[in-house]
Amino acid sequence: MVKMTKAKKEKMDKLSTSAGIINALAIDQRGALKKMIKQLNIEPTGEMIEEFKKLVSQNLTPYTSAILLDPEYGLQAANARDEQAGLLLAYEESGYDTTSPGRLPDLLNDWSVLRLKDEDADAVKFLLYYAVDEDAEINHSSFAHQIR
Repeated sequence: MVKMTKAKKEKMDKLSTSAGIINALAIDQRGALKKMIKQLNIEPTGEMIEEFKKLVSQNLTPYTSAILLDPEYGLQAANARDEQAGLLLAYEESGYDTTSPGRLPDLLNDWSVLRLKDEDADAVKFLLYYAVDEDAEINHSSFAHQIR
């Protein structure tokens, strides 16, 4: 059983609607977003991605309970969110290792849960791939890989 402290409850309330539902806008994409921009025959820069996420945050977070961003390109967007919107920050790199079976994402270099919290995160998003039809060894490896 997980104990819900007052601080955890406050963070969950910040992320949730009055009905207790997390209605988050997810814009922690990095690699996929770059690929979409390239489809427009534009070479995306970090500044372009940051500005895009900032504009999305400013215009859409008044309609959400929270926003999910990445610390690589999303910190300006985090600061531009509606004051009522909570903040979730991603803790994994974009994509996953395609050179081995299963999907083994890596944690962001130079980031920790404490650093994400210092950036005003109410919660940290931790992506764990799990496929019921995958070999048990791969699913175990995926989990063990993430908790290293």
